[in-house]
Amino acid sequence: MKALVYHGPGKKALEDRPVPDIAAPTDAVVRITSTTICGTDLHILKGDVPSCEPGRILGHEGVGVVDKVGPAVDAFRPGDRVLVSCISACGRCAPCRKGMYSHCETGGWILGNRIDGTQAEYVRVPHADTSLYRLPDGADEGAIVMLSDILPTGFECGVLNGRVQPGDTVAIVGAGPIGLATLLTAQFYAPAEIIMIDLDDGRLALSRQFGATATVNSGDGKAARRVMEMTGGRAGGARGAAGADAP
Repeated sequence: MKALVYHGPGKKALEDRPVPDIAAPTDAVVRITSTTICGTDLHILKGDVPSCEPGRILGHEGVGVVDKVGPAVDAFRPGDRVLVSCISACGRCAPCRKGMYSHCETGGWILGNRIDGTQAEYVRVPHADTSLYRLPDGADEGAIVMLSDILPTGFECGVLNGRVQPGDTVAIVGAGPIGLATLLTAQFYAPAEIIMIDLDDGRLALSRQFGATATVNSGDGKAARRVMEMTGGRAGGARGAAGADAP
């Protein structure tokens, strides 16, 4: 199979690799049909993630079709169309029972980090029953793949951890995929205003289509002052979703 392989800082290659097989009874092997690139993959390529060693297949987001399952997998069968979660979780250990799935004692963020990932034609997914999600009929893979990591990250880190409440004024820094995911999911909590801050006018225009009540271009270095003026001195909460330093 073809796979994108990390070979150290700044080095990657598209290579032929063996198709993975079942290694544990709770595994599934998924044929990947859609994947995407995360900002975390770029951090790996910069050499900022020492747990990811050279030779690792990259990627932790994907949609695909179940190819085979281990004998302990109950929820899925070959042929099922599934979403691959970026977090592999057993669902049984102490962290999982507390809802801290990224701290799973035998999983967590391992795909494309400590085991081979989804930027390949096939991937082995540990703890398949609690790490895969069946797709509804007719689901748009290009939209569904955003549920692997990007949209949940914006929702959990920006909205849940930011404790967005009805009537809040929310400022979001960065109108990339995670910032837009934060914008979309914040609206479930009925804030009064959502201000999007970015350097790119095109992304700010898209933010308005997605529901931002106001936008600020931060290119002139006066974004903080403008937000203060717009909010009468402060925003109820600021969420950072910038994936790169400004030029």
